[in-house]
Amino acid sequence: MIAVERRTLPHDDLPELVNGDHLDQKTFHERYEAMPEARAELIGGIVYMSSPQKLRHGYHQARLVQLTGDYADETPGTEIGVNSTSILGPDAEPQPDACLYILPACGGQTAVDKKGYMIGAPEWVGEISDSTESIDLNRKKLDYEKAGVCEYLVVALRTNQLFCFIRRRGKFKPLPQGNDGTFRSEIFPGFWLDASAFLNRDSKRLRAVLRLGLASPEHAAFVAKLASKRRER
Repeated sequence: MIAVERRTLPHDDLPELVNGDHLDQKTFHERYEAMPEARAELIGGIVYMSSPQKLRHGYHQARLVQLTGDYADETPGTEIGVNSTSILGPDAEPQPDACLYILPACGGQTAVDKKGYMIGAPEWVGEISDSTESIDLNRKKLDYEKAGVCEYLVVALRTNQLFCFIRRRGKFKPLPQGNDGTFRSEIFPGFWLDASAFLNRDSKRLRAVLRLGLASPEHAAFVAKLASKRRER
């Protein structure tokens, strides 16, 4: 029997990603890098190619990014990501619509590899769901839970609902709204989100509620804690 030498194919010869492919993360990532014009995610070992984005998805994603950005601006030691590749494990590489994470220098749980990709789970992840609602609330939710995401928000546009989960003892549990309809993050104190205002596009109310959170004693204590963590490292 003649031994055949195996070789690594150059990027031009790699098979294109196809919706529904079953791949491990390393294979997915190599093929994805060779397709810069495409957008895809690996969820539970299955490739999902993104559909064209509808205007209402873009609007709500922009509002969520604005909200998380405003919070990060007032909370040194935190940062946001938008559609940023997150390498979570051997069968998961999503691109969250928005995420909030604590910087490694302040005790965060993520890292950045040599190519600039995020390794590990952001502490907070938000997804805007329209046609992807069943995936975001099931298979993707399981991937985030397994990887160690601490809080997970899903904005379900078709049913006009917000779902917020918090990690307790390794499992996602519903994070209840306050009596005023506001979700108050436990992982990022002061990050307050009024559910009704978000769904009804009341940006004035959204900003007002966030300002209340940023003015809370809990937020001040969190900022001081992050600063202390940075000094310790």
